[in-house]
Amino acid sequence: MQELDYAGIGMRIRKARKEKGMSQDELAKECGICISFMGHIERGTRRMSLETFANICMILESDAGELLMGTPKLSDHTLEMVWNKTAGKKESYEMYVSIMKSVAEIMGRA
Repeated sequence: MQELDYAGIGMRIRKARKEKGMSQDELAKECGICISFMGHIERGTRRMSLETFANICMILESDAGELLMGTPKLSDHTLEMVWNKTAGKKESYEMYVSIMKSVAEIMGRA
């Protein structure tokens, strides 16, 4: 079983917060925690509850997998664009096989 990298989780939370244009204090208040604890979360020096993590995900409109493991979730629009660009092409089969092998490899690491 893979251990969680709390420093990495904190860095991804900080990045998502900054991309959202929020201060640490704003995010902390919306989560119902103190700014000091939010700082610890972002530095990876303290562990948060599942409830706090869920609140962070909702407030930042971020995917939990992306914040936890750094694995971005592809949007439905992105997947549809890839599908439409490759439909009917000879090399599509090989590409899909390659993608599935990559997904299987990633899932094996989780």
